[in-house]
Amino acid sequence: MEPIEPAYGSVALLLIAAAAVALLLILIMVVRLHAMISLVLVSVITAVAAGIPIGDVPDALFAGFSETLGEVALLVGFGVMLGRLLEVTGGAQVLADTLISRFGEKRAPFALGVAALLFGFPIFFDAGLVVFLPIIFTVARRFGGSLLLYAFPAAGGFAAMHALVPPHPGPVAAGVSLGGDIGVILLVGVPTAVIAWYFGSYLFSQAVGRRVHVDVPTVLFGEENGGEEHQERSDADAPPFALVLGLLLLPMVLISFNTLVSTLIESGTLDESTLTGILLLVGNTPVALLITLLVAIVVLGRRGRTYEETTSVLDDALGPICSIILITGAGGMFGGVLYISGIGEALTTSLEDIGMPVLAQAFVIATALRVAQGSATVALTTTAGVIAAPVAEEGFGDFRIALLVVAIAAGATVLSHVNDSGFWLVSRFFQMDEKQTLRTWTVMETTIGLTAFAVAVVLWGVAGAVGV
Repeated sequence: MEPIEPAYGSVALLLIAAAAVALLLILIMVVRLHAMISLVLVSVITAVAAGIPIGDVPDALFAGFSETLGEVALLVGFGVMLGRLLEVTGGAQVLADTLISRFGEKRAPFALGVAALLFGFPIFFDAGLVVFLPIIFTVARRFGGSLLLYAFPAAGGFAAMHALVPPHPGPVAAGVSLGGDIGVILLVGVPTAVIAWYFGSYLFSQAVGRRVHVDVPTVLFGEENGGEEHQERSDADAPPFALVLGLLLLPMVLISFNTLVSTLIESGTLDESTLTGILLLVGNTPVALLITLLVAIVVLGRRGRTYEETTSVLDDALGPICSIILITGAGGMFGGVLYISGIGEALTTSLEDIGMPVLAQAFVIATALRVAQGSATVALTTTAGVIAAPVAEEGFGDFRIALLVVAIAAGATVLSHVNDSGFWLVSRFFQMDEKQTLRTWTVMETTIGLTAFAVAVVLWGVAGAVGV
């Protein structure tokens, strides 16, 4: 559903948005109303208050809800089933043991983060996080301490790669809008993502993990007995490391087909054909995870089990995530209402003519859009469209355009909060309440974004000094 003609001026719409977020936080954190109920209730109130015609309110609500569920439900479902199979067959333990033997016990969080950076090159944040959950939980249970010590380096790695590095859709779309070279954006984005991850995620996670204790969840993968029962059953017939690694790499490889082919078609290097259509299909994230799950059922699920027993394992995996999926969908509903009501456009209009330098303008507009509607990808693509004309007038080269994409991506990363579906995924998967998530995840995302923007500012100054 497209945005409506704003019913009020920019100031009024911004006040409505601020009041909506404040009400939502009060309902969830003070009143203790269930997060899904709070999100739906505030979405309805916001839609009416922002002037969406009463007859269109249901469509406005369902648009964001259904779009988010369409992206998340299958992905999370398949990912959690795959994770459960890795857990109960001992595959997660095998991978964790191998990582620890290579990096050492003290560098286990660093190892998880590096693995997430590598796997995060082709795979989206939410898909990568779901697949990595059993490994994160296994390592955290083994060494103890707060879950954040192990979970945030991995989650931050996926988040940094998703926001900053092609072939992810946000930086690719922003680069195309600004007329940049995707290869240059890639060359600039990768080291920036690594720097942003190290300072904004890894170092931050080690500090916050010592101050905020979060227990390892005991529900999502059936670890209600700490995993001992499953481990006893799987030790004798644990899968080899190469098989486990292959299963984790399979969706990454398939998804990379989709992202690579899409980029080549968009650039005109490759024509559409039956073969490219097949590669796009098998590389679609839910389809790639489905194929991986089917392979896992064959090579893991049959290790000492009947198909009926494997089906029971998979069925048990789905129950705990129903709440996660619905809350995430409701978060998408709230973000969709903010977008459709014109609040995002009001923010953009208010900031467009401030007169600040174009690099800072890119960051501020992306930040405002991120705060207003939640989606990093929407903030990236919208901001690029807003500043495309002045960028074209300036005649910037590919390197500076790449830095502008980094600045936009940095702004689109900061301040993840209650209208961001990723906020709810992290909150529910790691079983943190909303206050904890705001104090930890929101701050980490902001630190990643600010670090990336600092890199862009420094390189922008260097480019000016050498005349690039």
